[in-house]
Amino acid sequence: MHGPRGEELPAAMLFCCNMNAVRSPMLYGLAKMLYRSNLFLDSCGVHVGKTDPMLCEVMDELGVDLSQHRPKTFEDLEVDQFDLVVTLTPEAHHRALDLTHFASLEVEYWPTLDPTLHEGSREQRLQAYRDVRDYLLDKLRRRFPTASER
Repeated sequence: MHGPRGEELPAAMLFCCNMNAVRSPMLYGLAKMLYRSNLFLDSCGVHVGKTDPMLCEVMDELGVDLSQHRPKTFEDLEVDQFDLVVTLTPEAHHRALDLTHFASLEVEYWPTLDPTLHEGSREQRLQAYRDVRDYLLDKLRRRFPTASER
């Protein structure tokens, strides 16, 4: 697969946010859905959070099961095995950039709102998660379109 500028899709991608509880596992699940087993994918956070049930619910709407996701941190991974690190929060971005001193990593920043901060009814909160999910899916498809999307 190739990116929009004709570049090869990285063989290994890491997705990072603050707690590895919503945004980075969401992007991980979306990438798994789009690219199947063609890539090595993982996600982590700067800190360890707790998997959010609303994450699982909105991902399940697309047929992506994240019920077994267990949050982890950068320290739980060997980051030098990744070709591309996509960060979703300023804190995760700074942490990933710190790691470039020790490993040759390409780091991209995709600023992403935190749906857990949204208030309102249960349906309004779920919609905030769907909005983030759809935003990340669009970013992923634009950055690395599949053959059928070119």
